[in-house]
Amino acid sequence: MSFVSLLVNAIDTARWILNTLILIRIILSWIKVGASNPVTRFIYNITDIFLAPIRSLLAKSPIGGPGMMLDFSPLICVLLVDVVSRVLIQIIIGLF
Repeated sequence: MSFVSLLVNAIDTARWILNTLILIRIILSWIKVGASNPVTRFIYNITDIFLAPIRSLLAKSPIGGPGMMLDFSPLICVLLVDVVSRVLIQIIIGLF
């Protein structure tokens, strides 16, 4: 296996893991698992790194704000991660 394919697989695996953690976080928010659960805390801590900046941008936008009923930050994050991973993969393939 070449270095390029290892790098592409690593980026793709990281994308899959992050998207899966975001999906698990969405499900956890529906079933209301206690915040003292260590698995829940781990998932929230990891995904907050990516979701918090998006939430703050949405809160400052005209469509966001404190009265917003739905949190679109997970959807936006998944889309951004997908786009960034595809761009990185194309750059890596183009370089090598």
